[in-house]
Amino acid sequence: MSEDQKRVLEQQLWNIANTLRGKMNADEFRDYILGFIFYKYLSERMEMFADEILKQDKITFREINPKLQDSEELLEAVKEEALEKLGYFLKPEELFTEVAKRGNGDNSEEDVYDASKTNFILEDLQKILTNIQLSTMGTESEEDFDNLFEDMDLNSTKLGRTPEARNEIIAKVLSHLDKIDFKLHDTELDVLGDAYEYLIGQFASGAGKKAGEFYTPQEVSKILAKLVTTGKSKLRSVYDPTCGSGSLLLRVAKEVEEVNNFYGQEMNRTTYNLARMNMILHGVHYRKFDIKQEDTLERPQHIDLQFEAIVANPPFSAQWSANPLFTSDDRFSQYGKLAPSSKADFAFVQHMIHHLAENGTMALVLPHGALFRGGAEQHIRKYLIENRNFLDAVIGLPANIFYGTSIPTCIMVFKKCRENPDDILFIDASNDFEKIKTQNVLRLSDIDKIVETYRNRTETEKYSKKATLTEIVSNDYNLNIPRYVDTFEAEESIDIDAIAEQMKALDNDMIALDSTIADFCKELNISTPF
Repeated sequence: MSEDQKRVLEQQLWNIANTLRGKMNADEFRDYILGFIFYKYLSERMEMFADEILKQDKITFREINPKLQDSEELLEAVKEEALEKLGYFLKPEELFTEVAKRGNGDNSEEDVYDASKTNFILEDLQKILTNIQLSTMGTESEEDFDNLFEDMDLNSTKLGRTPEARNEIIAKVLSHLDKIDFKLHDTELDVLGDAYEYLIGQFASGAGKKAGEFYTPQEVSKILAKLVTTGKSKLRSVYDPTCGSGSLLLRVAKEVEEVNNFYGQEMNRTTYNLARMNMILHGVHYRKFDIKQEDTLERPQHIDLQFEAIVANPPFSAQWSANPLFTSDDRFSQYGKLAPSSKADFAFVQHMIHHLAENGTMALVLPHGALFRGGAEQHIRKYLIENRNFLDAVIGLPANIFYGTSIPTCIMVFKKCRENPDDILFIDASNDFEKIKTQNVLRLSDIDKIVETYRNRTETEKYSKKATLTEIVSNDYNLNIPRYVDTFEAEESIDIDAIAEQMKALDNDMIALDSTIADFCKELNISTPF
């Protein structure tokens, strides 16, 4: 698929999404359109899988109906295979295309959509979405599909004041989506996955401060993913303790040939659902991902596991309990101090360090304050550098590149077994960006520059510097980037004597001008203005 075709598809989906918008805000109509796209994906996967199984019976999945001899046995055989391989099951009449056709009624040949020609499908559709979840009950995939469609309330008055109005808008959306080919048969393409990521990004840009709950800008995701995969072509595991929509985990997978297992935790229920959908929709088998819904710091769900790559964009300076009981928690006990309750930044760092494998790399985004604030945070920084020597690099990013906040941020990279234990690399990339409307955006060249500088540990004037541990100690573990990367631009030297001569010349010119004006005034027999 060409870039132009890709853009056309993205615009089509965005137009369909806006059909639903009405009076809903961005994150509300997001849940509906992404849910419908996900349902279409599950249906197409189900039909492709079943048709392959039924080849030997010389029948297609949609041809199975109660009138067909042995239909129940065929369905049961397909269901058993589907639950094992796909993790869910849909009946032929529950497929997206079949529902869209029923809802579309007699509109198929019309250029203009006529609501009077639609059939009522709301009850059927709600039952089908419930049945997808019910089909997994008692199987390995039950947790992955549990309440996956709970945010899609088809009886919500936000979709329309009356059942008929709601049915009309949903039938219209399904009809439009049914005409789009996501090319699932082409295993080399991830058309649907890319389109889904595009929509998530579009919704994030319109969600203001709430965007940070579920989305990290793709440019930042690329940097984090490239940093933690440096020198590796395969990963046993990748983990994100604040995984949002799961996009950052999936971005890591694009940087290597294979990721065996994905792990994540997300506190927000709606975003947790989005993350599971995103995993399945990108072709990650239900056995290969384990996404949990809980507060990561207060109730961690993967406490005994360690991961080869860890990435995160935690909520900046979030509050947490800092309960004294955590001083005996293995994640925090060795440091002697907990991160302050008003700023959980280093609590996330400590949590991630605990889960980092000996051969692993972790990279996370933090506000700049985490680099220099005193008190408990300074104590934790000192422990990580002096006692453990885990900090590998500090990278300053431009301001205003995250949705919902304009503050400048940084990336901190940690390793337990560092190849360069005698210094810490500082990179100041804060001035490398392109301004697009009100947002600053990292260009591909900016990303490459950061990643290559990190991988080669290159020192570039006014951009990067390898600071010795002695320098860090002398700065009392203050990691503020300008202390190490000198970006000072000296002003041009001024020739005082030349300036003095210029001023004298100006004085002479003014005296001559005053004399000329006085002569004119005398000729005109008027008073001089001075």
